[in-house]
Amino acid sequence: MVRRLVLLVLALVAASVVLGLVFAGSPTKIANGVRIDGVDVGGLEARDARQLLEKRSATLSDRAVAFTAAGKQFRIRPAALGVEPDWKAAIDSAQRQGSGFGPFRGFKRLDVTFFGADVTPRVGVLNGSLQYELGLIAQRVNHPPRDAAVVRRGARILVVPAESGRVLDRAAAARTIVHALASLDREAGPVPLPLRVRAPHVRAAALHRAAVQARLALSAPVKLVLGETRWVVQPKRLAQLLELPAHGRTTLKIGGSAADDWLRRLGARVAKPPKDATFAVDGPHVHVVPAQPGVQLDALASTDAILQAALHRRVRIARLSVIEAPAKVSTKQAQGMGIRGLVSTYTTEYGGIPNRIHNVQLVAHLVDDKLIAPGATFSFNGTTGERNAAKGFLEAPVIVNGEVTTGLGGGVCQVSTTVFNAAFEGGLKITDRTNHALYISHYPQGRDATVNYPDTDLKFVNDTEHWLLLRTFVGSSSLTVNLYGTPTGRKVESTTSPLVAHGVPPVKKVEDPTLKPGEKVVDYDGVPAMSTSVNRKVYDKAGKLLYDDTWYSSYRADPKVVRIGPKPEKKKPVTSKTPPASTTTQPTQ
Repeated sequence: MVRRLVLLVLALVAASVVLGLVFAGSPTKIANGVRIDGVDVGGLEARDARQLLEKRSATLSDRAVAFTAAGKQFRIRPAALGVEPDWKAAIDSAQRQGSGFGPFRGFKRLDVTFFGADVTPRVGVLNGSLQYELGLIAQRVNHPPRDAAVVRRGARILVVPAESGRVLDRAAAARTIVHALASLDREAGPVPLPLRVRAPHVRAAALHRAAVQARLALSAPVKLVLGETRWVVQPKRLAQLLELPAHGRTTLKIGGSAADDWLRRLGARVAKPPKDATFAVDGPHVHVVPAQPGVQLDALASTDAILQAALHRRVRIARLSVIEAPAKVSTKQAQGMGIRGLVSTYTTEYGGIPNRIHNVQLVAHLVDDKLIAPGATFSFNGTTGERNAAKGFLEAPVIVNGEVTTGLGGGVCQVSTTVFNAAFEGGLKITDRTNHALYISHYPQGRDATVNYPDTDLKFVNDTEHWLLLRTFVGSSSLTVNLYGTPTGRKVESTTSPLVAHGVPPVKKVEDPTLKPGEKVVDYDGVPAMSTSVNRKVYDKAGKLLYDDTWYSSYRADPKVVRIGPKPEKKKPVTSKTPPASTTTQPTQ
């Protein structure tokens, strides 16, 4: 019995081996039943199978495939996206379906023969081109969802229902496009691309309450109240101020550019500007004039009050809110500046034509009340800016290139010279000063200071520990500049060198036809070129020398003006009236 059983087993093994050998086939050929991308390559050598697949793929590389999405059609060629199946790797995979030794290969191939095996090749693609194509498709098919909205159409408030949107599923669409372009089995009709539905954020039901409120808000005027003042906002204006729900918001609010403009205008009517703390002077004494806070519209609280009033059926009154507007310079800040008394003063006398006097008064006003912080530099040009007709400056005598002429702003140097001398007497550090081109006798010798916007400036530094206040006082014929602060106790000593003349003034001759020939009249004796210098020593209250400066001034000559009579006319020679004798001219040989 056992022997029979052993023989049976041996017979079955032998039969299996024989069966395996029968189906083993050639190891260089692909097993029967294997398909690559739907193409039967069973029984083919690897080389033949690859040539077959590459040939079929090549014939399709320039043949476009149609895709559809949202009712639109798009045609794409495999070559445009660089779609290339890896046929070598696919054939290697196909060969592994029936590989192995002897009968074992036969059993594997027997399985493939009866049940089949389909290999899908890996596909290469130019990802940048693919994403660009997907972007073009998305531009045409994407449709964002539309939220429900409350809209105003004329006098009516309506709720517009929401709409769902759609968007291209780019990841799934990319797989679909690549698979279709790489496939050797082209579908008969267009290939649909996957889309995703995008739901709106706001449905109509969420806006029902806002629509009811909007209708109520525009149903009647709203009265604004601030103290004893009243304003009425009509429904037409309310419609401009009311911002209906949008961008996911489901409530009403007052806002938008029209509301901002209206609130700015209302705020300007309500506002009371604050007053900075200032300084009042009485001779050498100074005291602080306290700051006064102002008021300004509290826009946030006021718009909330207006909206609440508009949503009330009967009492439609909005009480506006205001908040305090602090001064830029508080009383405490002014007191902390240390401006307590007179630091220095200087006065110059002036006169001239009315235009010059006007300019002196105008520029004195521009530098008046100037505050100079500790360590800061005062700039005359920086304080006054350009002196031009737009600021009210008039034509008056000025010195240009060493000559007296007429120009815009004549008289400004009267103020700059007075400011220079106030800083000089205060013992302050003077960093920029230029003398006039011509000597002017009514200015202190060697202590004049000319300015010309923007290149020639007067500058000094507040080198004290406290603020300085520059004040100007203009009289009918005099100008005083005072510097107030904390008196430093500095001692100023100055020495002025003699005014030295250099040569004689040049002569400027002017012909005057009213004079006799050779007659001369001296209109102006002129002034020679001159020079001088001023030395200043500044000591602190302990007697320590702070500054030892010398300012040199060189003045051009002012020509002597002489009028002269015209030159005598030369006598013309007398000619004879006797006719000339006749002459005969011989022809030339």
